[in-house]
Amino acid sequence: MVAIRENIERIRNEIRDAEVSCGRRPGEVRLVAVTKTRPINDIIEAVRCGIEMVGENRVQELVEKVGTWPQDLPVQWRLIGHLQRNKARKAVQAASAVDSVDSLELAAFLSKLAGEGGKKLPVLLEINTSGEGSKNGIAPGETEKFLEEILKACPFLSVEGFMTIGPLGGDESKVRKAFSLLRSLCGKARDSFTLPLPVLSMGMSGDFRWAVQEGSTMVRIGSALFGDRTYK
Repeated sequence: MVAIRENIERIRNEIRDAEVSCGRRPGEVRLVAVTKTRPINDIIEAVRCGIEMVGENRVQELVEKVGTWPQDLPVQWRLIGHLQRNKARKAVQAASAVDSVDSLELAAFLSKLAGEGGKKLPVLLEINTSGEGSKNGIAPGETEKFLEEILKACPFLSVEGFMTIGPLGGDESKVRKAFSLLRSLCGKARDSFTLPLPVLSMGMSGDFRWAVQEGSTMVRIGSALFGDRTYK
């Protein structure tokens, strides 16, 4: 548990250093703790150490953890993994936000479910800025059309911004190019639709420093906080 506290402090310091290095105000970038396969006690410790947002990749794991979470310990649960339509109802019930909306069909269904539940669901639109076929997300050139369709057809979704995953391999120039593209797309969308779109979710354990320097406002960190994943 000591390691979790120390890792959180170290990551926050590294985020702050990255902000300062590119002239940003310290504290602009929010930290999401990615908790795939992590035991509930580790997550509780992380939240007690100041983590405010938790990111889960799988709906079933999200539902199980939310169901056993202490009610007196507030945290925001964000679904960051690919969401299949047949699991959308459970996701809307358990998640505070869905950060991986990548089709109009999914968006429309999420909006319908949120409306039935009497709420407006915060979402991020996932953009495939790397162009890799192994990644989900819409093509960069479809971003504004996709956003326009969602604004028209999904009244119970609140689009907070965009999300992307950096390219495989860790090549700095390619990673930065993908992150810079997302920043540019978001800037154009803000101007076109007169929306704040405050969230740019990009950057994980291996590339979050570059992401911060390219304009990220939300980084998703797992192994750098908790150590290597253990799978059953």
